[in-house]
Amino acid sequence: MIFRPISNFNSFIRTAALAAVILATSPMLLLVPAQAKTAIPGVAVAPQYDTTHVYVAPDDVDAFVTSFLATFGGQSTKQVVTTVTPTRSSTSWQALQTPVGTVSLFGFKTPIPYPFGAERTGYLVTNMDVAIKAARAAGADILVAPFPDPIGRDAIIQWPGGVNMQLYWHTTPPNYAGLQTVPENRVYVSPYRIAAFVHSFLAFSYGKVVSDHPHAPGIEIGILGSTYRRVRIDSVFGKLTAFVTDGHLPFPYGRELTGYEVPDLSETIAKAKAANATILVDPFTSHGRKSAMVQFPGGYIAEIHSAMKEAP
Repeated sequence: MIFRPISNFNSFIRTAALAAVILATSPMLLLVPAQAKTAIPGVAVAPQYDTTHVYVAPDDVDAFVTSFLATFGGQSTKQVVTTVTPTRSSTSWQALQTPVGTVSLFGFKTPIPYPFGAERTGYLVTNMDVAIKAARAAGADILVAPFPDPIGRDAIIQWPGGVNMQLYWHTTPPNYAGLQTVPENRVYVSPYRIAAFVHSFLAFSYGKVVSDHPHAPGIEIGILGSTYRRVRIDSVFGKLTAFVTDGHLPFPYGRELTGYEVPDLSETIAKAKAANATILVDPFTSHGRKSAMVQFPGGYIAEIHSAMKEAP
């Protein structure tokens, strides 16, 4: 008789352990707001200050600016030559402000110090010290500790899964016009790190998972007849789409940094071709959008899409 309770207890332990594994690996777990347990305030400003970092050779800067603005419209700030790293370097810099997203354009005249050039985007924050504290509390690594630049402070962080981002703060707050459409930050993460990435990013951004599709069409990442997992997140910083893959990707998938939403994809593609951009992936349709992949002078690759109109 004395062994039966022990057997039942062992059975209970095994059942509880199995339940824990199922919960830990369930996509639905990503829908739980991760920020609910933190007291650190949000530091996001607005999507127009989520800037894609584009690095091109100095000789390609003007050609890129001309092509990008001819494709999407908008304007450029005045080009300056400055130092944007904590160690000695020199680069031209300018911001391209378009109705569909903002670009920080760098044309380094010196070798690029590590790890600059590997960050995908820059997020404007309301307070750098609070942002670093929040990032660390959420599980991010600090690759480059905060340092002063000519107009504020910068840092480089890395999320679980190896996703690098810049955080920046300006002494004088910038004032950019709102966007017509919010671009998506496109990140590629392995299935082994996606849960940690989503949990950490939600905790930092105070965002929410708007969709978690375990069997999205493989055509979206260049693989016909297959499926993959796609997670979309919205926050005050903007949109983020995580592509969960095994890394067996055809070019150019994984090389793009941002997806730009435009009213009419065909019209935008025509403008891009006329502006010396190269169409790497012809337009295709999937899950309510029509998409293409484009490479601009200087090598920058972007996804461009438009929402498909519903039939009346």
